[in-house]
Amino acid sequence: MSEYFVAILLGIIEGLTEFLPISSTGHLILADQFLPGAVPDTFETMIQLGAVLAVVVLYFEKLWGAFITLPSSPASRQFAAAVILAFFPSMLLGALLHDFIKGVLFSPVVVSVTLVVGGILILLAERFRPQPQVLDVDDISVGMGLKIGLCQCLALIPGMSRSGATIIGAMMLGVDRKPAAEFSFFLSIPTMVGVFAYEGWSNREALLAQGGQDLILVAIGFLVAFITAIFVIKLFIGIVQRMGFAPFAYYRIVVGLLMLGIFWPF
Repeated sequence: MSEYFVAILLGIIEGLTEFLPISSTGHLILADQFLPGAVPDTFETMIQLGAVLAVVVLYFEKLWGAFITLPSSPASRQFAAAVILAFFPSMLLGALLHDFIKGVLFSPVVVSVTLVVGGILILLAERFRPQPQVLDVDDISVGMGLKIGLCQCLALIPGMSRSGATIIGAMMLGVDRKPAAEFSFFLSIPTMVGVFAYEGWSNREALLAQGGQDLILVAIGFLVAFITAIFVIKLFIGIVQRMGFAPFAYYRIVVGLLMLGIFWPF
């Protein structure tokens, strides 16, 4: 199969799954088992920034408004501080555990198990979440942002889902579904910029080798993920407002069990 076609296919998977609580990294790891060696090792993590740029485009007015009013608006400063502080726990822990995560946890069995576990946690959160007290993303405090950021650390385990960990964590802290999802979107921006920069710099020689072939594949996946995510984000918000997160939980459990049946080392 053409490596360019594989890059497009994986870019679509990334764009479809980045903001759903079903783990984009987990899906890319599973897909790689059926398409071994077609893309570079850094591909799965670096193309995630493409999907995240869709947030910048769709929420540009909100982000730009917060940026230009930082000196004068306490609400804008609180919003920015909450997002930035939420970013640091996973950044620090991810840097410390990077080699272990990539070398040990990037496994189809780990992903399959965490898909099931995460699906069960989502169902429990939907059942036992407290009555929402935070109804707008701007009302998320700095302290609550830090707590959501600590929840994001669970997503260092492939298959747990960054969006799933942050959204469910926020809901259990009293944030309503829509602002929980939106805060997860905004938190993805510094998180994925950091991951992209780290992976790109660490693997710069490999990406530029052979005339930059690996870099071309990453660029293709990056662009496709961006375009796909543009269409997914608004659709996701509509589903969440109507049906909650249970459909995604059941999907995770079914896919996780199917993949366990394939990859479990009997």
